[in-house]
Amino acid sequence: MCGRFTLKSPERIKLDRLNAENVPLLFPRYNIAPSQTVLALADLGNGPELSPLTWGLIPSWSTDSKGFINARAETIETKRSFSESFQRRRCLIPADGFYEWKRTGKAKQPFYFQLNDESVFAFAGVWDRWIKDGASINSCAIITTRANELLYPIHDRMPVILHPALHNIWLDPRTESTELKELLAPFPTSEMKSHPVGSGVNRVENDGAELIVRVDHEVGTTPSLF
Repeated sequence: MCGRFTLKSPERIKLDRLNAENVPLLFPRYNIAPSQTVLALADLGNGPELSPLTWGLIPSWSTDSKGFINARAETIETKRSFSESFQRRRCLIPADGFYEWKRTGKAKQPFYFQLNDESVFAFAGVWDRWIKDGASINSCAIITTRANELLYPIHDRMPVILHPALHNIWLDPRTESTELKELLAPFPTSEMKSHPVGSGVNRVENDGAELIVRVDHEVGTTPSLF
């Protein structure tokens, strides 16, 4: 799964179809958590643009506001919560790192994952619009797939990271489902790196650069994802 990520260098966002002049002023974030607002390149009705979305997709037909933070690549085309969004409402979610936890007995050690050059990349995502009693919420989920060799010792799932050359294909409404599914593959291990970090990331109220500093010891705390 993907339960926390970073966008510590928002000024480095470079996505096709995005005019740099349209990138809003942003501040570094080191502990983005479910239910919080995230930035996504999505077509909400006026063409692809960076828009704030709630992390936790609420299907348009849902009777309550419960959201899904992740969508599995293997079932995204068939699961009712995501199938229509997969066909019609795909998005890119900028990030420059994410966290995952390794369980050792009752303890969980957080690890931080990023690209080798620490640049901004994009998660593959889907979004939906939920309307009830006059309230409207645009929300999203990050798509996950099986882990690559770097992540597998830590967790068996990882978020789908799309190479820049694939961004337009993912967003293009004309792309066929079979081609879209082929994009939802593990990111190459050789292009990523990771290191253990401290337990501070377990608390959503913490959001500073110290969260991504390498530590070399196990911690015995369990993260609260909400």
